[in-house]
Amino acid sequence: MISIHAFASIFAIIFFAGAAEAASPLVTYVFGDSLTEVGNNNFLNSLARSDYPWYGLDYNGGQPTGRFTNGRTIGDIISSKLGIPSPPPYLSLSQDDDRLLQGVNYASGGAGILNDTGLYFIQRLSFDDQIQNFNRTKMAIRRKIGDEKANIHCNEALYFIGIGSNDYVNNFLQPFLADGQQYTHDEFLDLLLSTLERQFTRLHQLGARKMVVHGLGPLGCIPSQRVKSRKGQCLKRVNQWVQHFNSKLQTLAITLNKTLPNAHFLFADTYPVVLDLITNPSTYGFKVSNTSCCNVDTSIGGLCLPNSKVCKNRSEYVFWDAFHPSDAANAVLAHKLFSSLFPSSSSSSPTPSPTPSR
Repeated sequence: MISIHAFASIFAIIFFAGAAEAASPLVTYVFGDSLTEVGNNNFLNSLARSDYPWYGLDYNGGQPTGRFTNGRTIGDIISSKLGIPSPPPYLSLSQDDDRLLQGVNYASGGAGILNDTGLYFIQRLSFDDQIQNFNRTKMAIRRKIGDEKANIHCNEALYFIGIGSNDYVNNFLQPFLADGQQYTHDEFLDLLLSTLERQFTRLHQLGARKMVVHGLGPLGCIPSQRVKSRKGQCLKRVNQWVQHFNSKLQTLAITLNKTLPNAHFLFADTYPVVLDLITNPSTYGFKVSNTSCCNVDTSIGGLCLPNSKVCKNRSEYVFWDAFHPSDAANAVLAHKLFSSLFPSSSSSSPTPSPTPSR
């Protein structure tokens, strides 16, 4: 079987050759949850939001934007490395906005593969909702430039998809929700993968061809899960479930590359990188990886509230709150991901934060 590095090199050649042939700037469309959201939930009646202090503390201007971290998301940093602006949130754009042609971020905090994931957040954009919004985007683009050019535009764009964490953290692992009681993990996994197959096929029907699909990180090691362990350790069973999901997701990507015409799915396995960052933080310049910089209350959600106490040395913490990496951690992870996707284009070190920790 072809190695991930070899396949990534082929993917990069296909991607950059297509972009050069189109003689236009790179365009990215981003789908996902709070790990990649840039502000869609600001426009929703949602409990999953981060448009308040201390979020955005180390972002440009030091103001909250709806990103669930103190600074940039991995997507922000990848965009910077690609030399393009970070795509704006879909809900911030009108249907006649020319920026629809330059890339859009559809990600929404609390979103999942399944439509019932994150129900207690009230409003959020599930993966199905996000795909429907991309459909609306394509229709708007067709009105602007015509069917043929719109199809070419969508075929040449790059799609980043990172979804599934909430289906565990805010669904299957919650004892008071139905899915954790109704399904065994194998049954739940089959449900997730069959749903994803339908969703990926729908994106392909809408013109998506070059899709980077992110695997899940070691969810058993995030602070919100560690507190369930008596000694604050990683939850082994949760991590085993995540690895099983990632293996099935990679197999699905390989299968769809064979069955969907001109499809180029690339599975990005972020699990080992994130686990190493958590297990060996000092290797990457961090000091704390078992708890968050923001002193959060996991009994009421685990987000960094305005009355929370924030650590002074934010660049020394892997986690910002109970769920999300810090800006400094995102810089390390983005560099690793970019290096694997575009090995000939990556720089030697992570992109520094635009503003220093204060």
